[in-house]
Order: sequence, then C-alpha cells, then structure tokens
Amino acid sequence: MKIKNHTPVTEFPLMGIPHTKGMENVLFVLFLAFYLFTLLGNLLILLAVLTFSNLHTPMYFFLSQLSFADICYPSTTIPKMIADTFVEHKIISFNGCMTQLFSAHFFGGTEIFLLTAMAYDRYVAICRPLHYTAIMDCRKCGLLAGASWLAGFLHSILQTLLTVQLPFCGPNEIDNFFCDVHPLLKLACADTYMVGLIVVANSGMISFASFFILIISYVIILLNLRSQSSEDRRKAVSTCGSHVITVLLVLMPPMFMYIRPSTTLAADKLIILFNIVMPPLLNPLIYTLRNNDVKNAMRKLFRVKRSLGEK
Repeated sequence: MKIKNHTPVTEFPLMGIPHTKGMENVLFVLFLAFYLFTLLGNLLILLAVLTFSNLHTPMYFFLSQLSFADICYPSTTIPKMIADTFVEHKIISFNGCMTQLFSAHFFGGTEIFLLTAMAYDRYVAICRPLHYTAIMDCRKCGLLAGASWLAGFLHSILQTLLTVQLPFCGPNEIDNFFCDVHPLLKLACADTYMVGLIVVANSGMISFASFFILIISYVIILLNLRSQSSEDRRKAVSTCGSHVITVLLVLMPPMFMYIRPSTTLAADKLIILFNIVMPPLLNPLIYTLRNNDVKNAMRKLFRVKRSLGEK
C-alpha cells in the first residue's frame, strides 16, 4: 500500500552504525551469520512443534508463535543492513521507511504480548494444575495468541500514524541504521512534544507494564512452588527460568529506549541493535538447552534429516 506523503521529503539517508568505517567485511559476515542462525533456530522450533505430537501443548504453541515473531522481527531491518554494508550512501524511501517502522514495532510489540501470554500459561500450569487442561484449551490459547497479534498491530499502527502525518522538510538524514520513532521525530518540521509523550505512553509504558505484570506473575509462581515436591519445583524453575531470561532480553532494551521523553542518546543505536539481533537469535538456544522435550524433538529431527540424506 502506497503511503500518501504531503511533504517534500521522498527519501531518508541512513547514517548507519557509527565508527565502523573499514569494517564492512566483518559486519557483512556477522550480520549474515546472525540472521541465518536466527532463521535456522526458529524454523527448527516451528518444525519441531508442528511435527511431534508431544509438543502439541499450550506452552509449545506459544513458543511456536514467539519463534514466528522472532523470524519476522529481525527480517524487517537486518536484510537491508546486510545489503547496505558496502553502500556508502544508505538510502530508504519515505514509503519504505514508514513500512519498516510499522513492521519493526508490530513484530517487536507482538513479542512482548506473547511473552505475557506465556507467563499466564505458566501461572495456570503451576498454580492451578488440576484445572490446567480445562482453562488452557485450544480456544483460550487461540484467543490469547490472536489478542497478542492484534495488540501488536494496534501498538504499531498508532506509532506509524503519529509519524506519517508529521511534516518533513529537511534535513532528512536519520541518525540510525533503520527508521525508528525518536530519530524521525528529531527531523520533523513541527513541535513533536505531544507526539513524543504519546510515544512514551504507547511504547515505554507498554514495556514497563508488561515487565511489571511478568515480575508479579513469577513472584506468585515462586510462592506457590513452596508447597510442591522438589522434582516439580525443579521442572517449574527450569521452564520458568527460560522464560525469565527471554523476558529480560526482550523487555529491557525497549524500556530503556522508550520510557523516557523523545530524545536520542549515543548508546541508543547499540541497544536497539542488540534488541533486534540478540533475542531472536538466543531464544531458540535458551529454550532448547533448558528444555528436554525440545532437545529430544531436535535430536529426532536431525536423525530424520540424516536418514533422508543417506537414502
């Protein structure tokens, strides 16, 4: 869909990652390797959940949703970064910029809401185990996943609509490696104070509120674990530990980026780069290394692949 632009600006030069002159070959190899491993890891989790019936449970259903979001989120920015590695003048069109802004916040926001849904699933499994199958049925899981994607869409469309209606008349160079809200607000030829406050409420408070809800849920879970056997406690802590690590990786960078007013700091680019690259790359490793069911499914997948290769 073509975005109607009433401003003289038709494209934005991207400044990229600072202080990387002469490191083009290294960056190209790193970004390409990170991206390929991210795709491979998350595709394997999706394939394992779809293939093996013992993984057809609410927890792995939400994990497959998270893996799909982890494939899409870095795909909004990293391919262009790879393509621009050896390009001196990195340019993105106005329509491309708004599309990238929408896509990045859509998939990034959906990740946050999916993690909240996963925390609810763990709460029910540990605190109400006798009613777990009745509460977390297929309909409830579908509603929670659908609500997560819808909430991510509403969050992203608000960010995009706030930005696309701003006048851009120059200078138009974005001090970042992709189109994000704060660098674009700096370029607008208008007072963006109120827009900046809405961005804080929309992005920063969503991240903070989700983080607060997740912390409270795990405090309740830990309190309930005291009455369970040591084996049950070990399994629950192992499963929840994976989720807590993922929550910290996903939520801490946006909280730092968007909880404050619309300003840009020198560290912002590195923090947002970490947020785009590392959680989608590490999530498959976190859930695979700490979860026996996923590890066994991966072993079976590789055995099937090896047998097919021999045939």
